[in-house]
Formats: sequence, structure tokens, C-alpha cells
Amino acid sequence: MGGVPDISPRATWQELSQDRDAVLVDVRTDAEWNFVGVPDLSEIGKQPVLIPWQLYPSMQVNGAFADQLRRAGIGPTNKIYFICRSGARSLAAGQAAQAAGFPNAFNVADGFEGPMDPEGHRGTVAGWKADGLPWRQR
Repeated sequence: MGGVPDISPRATWQELSQDRDAVLVDVRTDAEWNFVGVPDLSEIGKQPVLIPWQLYPSMQVNGAFADQLRRAGIGPTNKIYFICRSGARSLAAGQAAQAAGFPNAFNVADGFEGPMDPEGHRGTVAGWKADGLPWRQR
């Protein structure tokens, strides 16, 4: 296994736009999807697949993660772009996916919100939102 490569949010958008079988899997929690927002892929005729890597509020790793990928129709030939808040959970999810037989896993670098700015806010320095990519409130 060669590891899970990082890919920028803009490059992810490009790949999702060009490869009809490419999938964006948002591995954040229900609370994050509901209160922070989700990537909006409607412009390219897709929707993100929402499968939590950790279960809120216990933050235990989702033991059914690989099965949920399969139930979502994702297979070993799909390119899977994993995104979380900042790129850490999505990396772990990508590694688990590779170990479960999904070799084409990518980590969206800086995630949906990226690191905190000097004032302690996310979404302004790097990541999906800071790059001006489409997103919406749920």
C-alpha cells in the first residue's frame, strides 16, 4: 500500500468534475454536517456521500465504515476523495478504506474548513470553503 495521497480541494473539484465515477466522501459527524455545512456538488451532478469516520458524541471510530462505503455503491475501482474538517480524520478514513480493499483513496488536504486563522476561526485560511468551492447549509 503506497499510502493515501493528499490532494488540494481545487484539484479534488476538478477530479470530481471530470471523472463520473469519482466520489467525495465527507467523514465528519452529523453535527458538523448540520451546523457547519457540506460541499455542494450539484453543479457537477453529484452529491457528497456522508459517512462519519467517528460517531458523535462518543467519537468512537465507526466500525461499520467500510460496509457503509459498499452500501453507498462505492467499489474498489472508484476514486474516493475523503474530506473532514482539516484533513486528519479523512486521512485515517482513507487508510482504513485502503486496508478494506478500496485502493484509490485520496485525502482532501486542509479539509472543509482548514486550520484556524490568527483570530481562532476556521474556513478562511485554507480548505474547501476558503478556496471558494460550492457548499451549503443542510
